[in-house]
Amino acid sequence: MDSTSTSSSSTRSTSSSARPEPRLWTAYRELAATTVRTDLTHAFHPGQPHYPGFPDEQRAATFDMDQGDPFTTHRYSLVGQWGTHVDPPSHFVPGARTLDRIPVTEMILPLVVLDITERVADDPDAVPTLDDIATWEARNGRVPHGSFVALRTGWGRRWPDPVAMANRDAAGVSHTPGWSGEVLRHLIEEAGVTAVGHEQTDTDPGTATSAGDLSLERYILGRDRWQIELLGNLHLVPEAGALVVATWPKPEGGSGFPARVFALHQPDAD
Repeated sequence: MDSTSTSSSSTRSTSSSARPEPRLWTAYRELAATTVRTDLTHAFHPGQPHYPGFPDEQRAATFDMDQGDPFTTHRYSLVGQWGTHVDPPSHFVPGARTLDRIPVTEMILPLVVLDITERVADDPDAVPTLDDIATWEARNGRVPHGSFVALRTGWGRRWPDPVAMANRDAAGVSHTPGWSGEVLRHLIEEAGVTAVGHEQTDTDPGTATSAGDLSLERYILGRDRWQIELLGNLHLVPEAGALVVATWPKPEGGSGFPARVFALHQPDAD
């Protein structure tokens, strides 16, 4: 009996060791060993910068171990567009795709970073131009079809100071960078990107939003694209070669929600 048991165990062990590792597990181990994961998400909290028309977040402990409860849970009251968040097409377009209708195939994409940080340092109203795309493509090749394009402005370093983020003048006009129509039209109509993202509160520059003009955000969402607002740490990722992973909860019919976004990139990339 003992001999049979030992022999059977030995056979199973040999069979197991000879079985090749699943390819995805091998790929994961190689990826983990050769890439950096950079969190592009701000932790949200009451009192943070947000669209002026939105109420502040309210948070309360429904159970609290510090009060003798067996576990801790919190109740959160906040608008969907809170902190680093996703805007689906339905945010601006009736009947368009809601959060639950965006497939997981769109949640891991090549990451393209357009950097206008130096111009923004001199002019907070700066926006990207077609020359910025041409310069990027001269260094890296064509913007990949189906990619996620992030606008790096340096604005994320102002988080979580509401005054610094809004950067209003004496007349109350906000001076913040944003996208430009020509660049967004090129990225969507010519390059065929899947989504865009940025560090500031809005898609449109502050001078436009101060006048109630949200036309660039309306354009993006109206073309069945989604976007991530209030990204952080874009200065830590390369302009090309990285992947972005953007995920969020799945509320049925959801028009926006805080997102968790991170990049995978080579540790020696600039």
